[in-house]
Amino acid sequence: MAIIITDECINCGACEPECPNNAIYEGGFEWTIAEGTKITSPYTLEDGKQVEHDAKQTPIDDDIYFIVPDKCTECKGFHDEPQCAAVCPVDCCVQDPDRVEEETALLARQAALHVEA
Repeated sequence: MAIIITDECINCGACEPECPNNAIYEGGFEWTIAEGTKITSPYTLEDGKQVEHDAKQTPIDDDIYFIVPDKCTECKGFHDEPQCAAVCPVDCCVQDPDRVEEETALLARQAALHVEA
């Protein structure tokens, strides 16, 4: 599963620097697939949409921090547990029940995001 940030978020920002994939953004901020990854060419998102690596994408949430599911690996390949959840003072970084993913899929995403070009 990818991790989501619930609306109990207090916008403290503790989670953002902990993400090894740079998948966490402050509410209202645009994101790119390239930030925090080694992607340097067009990338196909999980919904099939192809984006340029540095193209600004619409924020997922305008009010609270959010996690880009296409970049979240639950820290697989980096840490034993999701670091955002480990540091969240209000326990609002939780597994997304609508996005069940096997560890092999998370590790494949980690490899795709951090492959040397």
